[in-house]
Amino acid sequence: MSVYIIAEAGVNHNGSLDMALKLIDCASEAGADAVKFQTFRAEKVISEYAPKAEYQTLATGKNQSQLEMVRPLELGAEAHYALKKRCNERKINFLSTPFDEDSVDFLAHSLGLRTLKIPSGEITNAPLLLRAARTGCSIIMSTGMSTLGEIEEALGVLAFGFLNNETPPSRDAFCKAFFSKEGQNVLKQRVSLLHCTTEYPAPFSEVNLRVLETLRQAFGLPVGYSDHTEGIAVPIAAAALGASIIEKHFTLDKGLPGPDHKASLEPDELSIMVYSIRKVEDALGDGKKIPTFSELKNQSIARKSLVAKQEISQGVPFSENNITAKRPGDGISPMLFWDLIGKKASRYFLKDEKIQ
Repeated sequence: MSVYIIAEAGVNHNGSLDMALKLIDCASEAGADAVKFQTFRAEKVISEYAPKAEYQTLATGKNQSQLEMVRPLELGAEAHYALKKRCNERKINFLSTPFDEDSVDFLAHSLGLRTLKIPSGEITNAPLLLRAARTGCSIIMSTGMSTLGEIEEALGVLAFGFLNNETPPSRDAFCKAFFSKEGQNVLKQRVSLLHCTTEYPAPFSEVNLRVLETLRQAFGLPVGYSDHTEGIAVPIAAAALGASIIEKHFTLDKGLPGPDHKASLEPDELSIMVYSIRKVEDALGDGKKIPTFSELKNQSIARKSLVAKQEISQGVPFSENNITAKRPGDGISPMLFWDLIGKKASRYFLKDEKIQ
């Protein structure tokens, strides 16, 4: 199954519909499977007292609050319809991350999305998780900043919501839904997890790609990777480790003002990443260790056969002194070297002549 590559436009449109449309064009030209935006109403997501993250302060300065920074980055309903229409025209899937419950409803019911992306920061937001599950959409959930226990609890909320359980929501009810046979089955059908390191840019020493296998073993769900490192080496490595989804931020220009541009890829870098991941997919193969079609024609060239180390007269016993292994490999295999020792030559052999 092909790696699903999500080009994360996020808020790198800077509130401009025209720029957002150009991001879609770039993602399509790069060969990504989907382009993802963020859907929110700033006042419903961020309090006026919320501080900026360190990376946001470095990127945008100290003169405004997080709410003031994010408010201009909203895209309205009409903009979302225009973005989805452009995605249809460019034959790339439209995705968006909802940050509040009204945005969940808008994406699922008004825009008709069948997949929702839950960001790392919402993994403990049980009301939003429950609303997302009750839409019936498939869920891609990032797991940055979380423990296995927190992921399990979030999955319990999703399982509870998917099952349309009439029991009142509670942590106990979520736990029971997670451990039920029905809950496990519906999670396997509808949920993918993304490993993530929530820092911008993420230090390479904190990426911990081995967590991909940890998540697979712990939950038995498809596992991918949402990348915040600089460059493209880590997402390519994640693909080689079997990530089923790769998500990566991109921008039209890293020098643009805004919180996420500096930690994003520019269009040419995005294209190289997609190309490289596709080549990694080709290289992974099926795991069967047998000679390939290309290798078969080289076997006789690269391998060796038993040949006369020196002239050998008829009737002389073969020994370590008069036979050796040399190319080409279309004669007797050197694996039979000791089977020949002591046997007599049936005829005269020139030096380097293949033993027969």
